[in-house]
Amino acid sequence: MLRDMKDMEGFAIGATDGTIGQVKDFYFDDDAWVIRYFVVETGSWHSSRRVLISPVSIGPPNWAEKLLPATIRQDQVKNGPDIDTDKPVSRQQEMGYSGYYGYANYWGGGGLWGAGLYPDILQAGLRDPNRKEPNQPSRSLRKTASETRRQNELHLRSANQVMRYYIHATDGDIGHVQGILVEDGTWAIRYLVVNTSNWWLGHEVLIAPEWIDHIFWEESKVVVALSRQAVKNAPAYDSKRTLLRAQEKLLHAHYGHSGYWAIDAEPDSKVVNA
Repeated sequence: MLRDMKDMEGFAIGATDGTIGQVKDFYFDDDAWVIRYFVVETGSWHSSRRVLISPVSIGPPNWAEKLLPATIRQDQVKNGPDIDTDKPVSRQQEMGYSGYYGYANYWGGGGLWGAGLYPDILQAGLRDPNRKEPNQPSRSLRKTASETRRQNELHLRSANQVMRYYIHATDGDIGHVQGILVEDGTWAIRYLVVNTSNWWLGHEVLIAPEWIDHIFWEESKVVVALSRQAVKNAPAYDSKRTLLRAQEKLLHAHYGHSGYWAIDAEPDSKVVNA
C-alpha cells in the first residue's frame, strides 16, 4: 500500500525495551528513491538528540497506533555511531552504521535492498519466510549509479527539504511538491504529489521518480521529461480518496510508461490516508 510520507511524521519508533523517539524526517536515496533512514528525535533518555534508524530494523508498522516497531534496544541506539543529522551523510558513515548493527549493505545488489525488494532481507532474523519476492522487483532491472559511486560520495537527501520544490516541465513551470507517496514494506518512493494551484486552480497530479529528468538541488527545482499539456491532461489525484491500482495503470498509460509494480504483483494496491 502507498502512504503519504507527511502522515508518518510524529510516528513513534518502539525499541524492544521502550520508545526511541518520534519520526521527524526521512533520508531517501536520490538514486533509487527509497527511504534509507528515519530521522528520529529521541526523548529525554538520550539527551533529546536526533538519530538515524534504518528500515532494516523496522517490523510491520502499526498504523492505527502510529508506531513503527524496531528490533533494536535503546542502549544500542545510545551507544551507536554518532551521525550529525544536520549534515549530509556519506557512504563511509553508512558503512560504519551498518557494521555496528550487523546489517548487510543495501547498495550494489541490483534490488531496492541488496538483491531484494524488502529491507528485512538484510537482517535474517527479521525476514518473513512465508513472503515471496516478486518476480520483477520495481527497480531490480534499473541500472543505478550507486553501484559505481565512491564510498565517501553523498547520496542521501532530506524528504522535508524536497517539499515545496518547484516542478518544471519541458516547456515551463507546472507546480511544486505537495507530498510524497511511499510504499510501505519496501519504503520506495512511488510518486511526488504536485500541487498546480498557481497554474490550474488547485489541480493535483502525481509524478513518478522515473519521469524525472534532472534535479537541481541547489535551486530546489525538479525537471521532468513531460510537457505541461501532458501533465495538465493527466488523471487528477485526490488525496482524500483511495488510489487504486487501476487508477495507477491509467496514469502510467497516459504518459506511455510501464508501471513500477511487478507483473505478478497484487492488482489492488491502494493509497491509505491516515
